[in-house]
Amino acid sequence: MGPGALLVLLVLCMGSASAGKVLVWPADYSHWINLKAIMHELTARGHHVTVLLPSYFHITDSNQPSPFLLEKVTVPFSKAEMDASLSNILHLWIYEQHEMSLWEFSSAFYDFVVELLSKNKILCDMVVLNEKLMKKLQLAGFDLLISDPIAPCGELVAEKLQIPFVYSIRFSMGNALERFCGAIPAPPSYVPISTSGLTDRMSFTERMKNMLLYLSHDFFFYQIIWRDWNQYYSDVLGTPTTLCETMGKAELWLIRTYWDFEFPRPLLPNFEFVGGLHCQPAKPLPEEMEDFVQSSGEHGIVVFSLGSMVQNLTDEKSNIIALALSQIPQKVLWRYKGKRPETLGSNTRLYDWIPQNDLLGHSKTKAFITHGGTNGIYEAIYHGIPMVGIPLFADQPDNIAHMRAKGMAVEVNFHTMTAQDLVEAVNMVLHNATYKENAVRLSQIHHDQPIKPLARAVFWIEFVMRHKSAKHLRPAAHHLTWYQYHCLDVMAFLAACAAVFLFSTVKCCLFCCQKCGRVMKKRKTE
Repeated sequence: MGPGALLVLLVLCMGSASAGKVLVWPADYSHWINLKAIMHELTARGHHVTVLLPSYFHITDSNQPSPFLLEKVTVPFSKAEMDASLSNILHLWIYEQHEMSLWEFSSAFYDFVVELLSKNKILCDMVVLNEKLMKKLQLAGFDLLISDPIAPCGELVAEKLQIPFVYSIRFSMGNALERFCGAIPAPPSYVPISTSGLTDRMSFTERMKNMLLYLSHDFFFYQIIWRDWNQYYSDVLGTPTTLCETMGKAELWLIRTYWDFEFPRPLLPNFEFVGGLHCQPAKPLPEEMEDFVQSSGEHGIVVFSLGSMVQNLTDEKSNIIALALSQIPQKVLWRYKGKRPETLGSNTRLYDWIPQNDLLGHSKTKAFITHGGTNGIYEAIYHGIPMVGIPLFADQPDNIAHMRAKGMAVEVNFHTMTAQDLVEAVNMVLHNATYKENAVRLSQIHHDQPIKPLARAVFWIEFVMRHKSAKHLRPAAHHLTWYQYHCLDVMAFLAACAAVFLFSTVKCCLFCCQKCGRVMKKRKTE
């Protein structure tokens, strides 16, 4: 055997020895896109990836072979049940929320969250209380678990298996998990709460709104989520604990944004920004689609998508949108599965699915009309494409608010928009050069990093596997009570000392005054 062959063999052996075993607790829909990118990269580096896949998830194509080992978890409810529940809340959120009182919508949303968490707890039962499955996972010898904390239980599985875990997260509602479980500072004076649509430059009224939202979200989590799950986690682990205490043991929090999107704010060393890790250089389009794009001439194209969760719109809304698109000179590629609008123009084509990243990276693309999902926004940032935002629900208004503040997007209100409103918004980003300039500037910021987002995410995952933890990055805040964290005990002690000193001083002064008074009185008498 020659020296070259020996070298190759040595490298292969080293790669095999360093390969790890990773268990994944995923979330569905768009959350899966980022996890999948990480998992593909881990697999390419020789690691073995296993996904705990609930039977009601949509994230895999059963007709395509998976590069990951899928450990399917069967639950006593179907995809159809989950879809119906999700469809109901989305319809309420998109079409009816603006006509409801805050109390009515909050009550409906509360019922949805309770139902969702109830099903999530059933899923958790099917894993952590399944002795056969847990023994199988234990014998597999996993080195690490990756979880999306939007779906509780991944950290509980990791605790049962006694392995470290890493989070992949965009945000939690009210930033509660990051603040209370991750101990990340969030001064409400300039850190806007998620889903508020606020920026870091707030007026007095906006700061008041921000503070009230923080308080209401905290109450929501304490009363609805943590109280019930705290007991569940204690029962499963056999020792008193809380959901937040268990989540707080995460070695790292991989945040799916970056400073091209975020407003400046305090961070901790075990929080890493990896926004846009799924983005890639554009690949060639399918021939038919490329022909349509090239037919746009000097006007170029507009890409339009409201995401994977909104399959169709009402006839009224779809016709308003189609009429608006028919009035611009650009060709439009619209991802839409609903009924063909009557006002659809000859410049617009409907597709059940579009290669969004490849279209946004095409030289003919001039603008992106989007609902404001994080993944789509990052593809636009990656390729430097200005946006028209039509936010519908969840974090989308917040995301578009960030892009408006960065000067890269124009927002249109879905509930009140007319065809003319949409035409004006599209023309604004097409003809006002500042939107394109800001998009290019954010794209340059995104690309000008010492290490690419995907490589950074995988580096830290492998770091945890190599060192079995990253405890040296966790702040001491995890070991403090809430009153110690805010130094309330210290302030109470100092206040008590000040009160004692003030009381003593006053008493001494009174005593001296009385003493002097008696002496003066005695002298006058004499």
